[in-house]
Amino acid sequence: GKKVFKIDASIPAKDGIFDDTLLGAFEQYFQTNVKLHGRKGKLSDKVKVAMDKNILSVSTTMQYKKRYFKYLTKKFLKKKDIRDWLHVIATSPTTYELRYFNITNDEDDQEA
Repeated sequence: GKKVFKIDASIPAKDGIFDDTLLGAFEQYFQTNVKLHGRKGKLSDKVKVAMDKNILSVSTTMQYKKRYFKYLTKKFLKKKDIRDWLHVIATSPTTYELRYFNITNDEDDQEA
């Protein structure tokens, strides 16, 4: 059957970390790096990558593990040097979301 995997980048997009250029690059990265039959960049019509309102969707009739798209997302973040701020969280069986790490500084001080 047909499956649609989504990677939601709206949180970093709202803050301008993922600007239009980066969102475009993200989509392009998936276009060129998702493998079909062990080959990169030859997606044909079995795999469609699209960007819509900061959400990258990969619709496919092929068997892919959702984890594979998480792996690709992390590789992209690393390549752009933003892997330290964002991590990939599963929000539903077919959706991932890019979120910030919760960076807390000495919470004890604030309570006093």
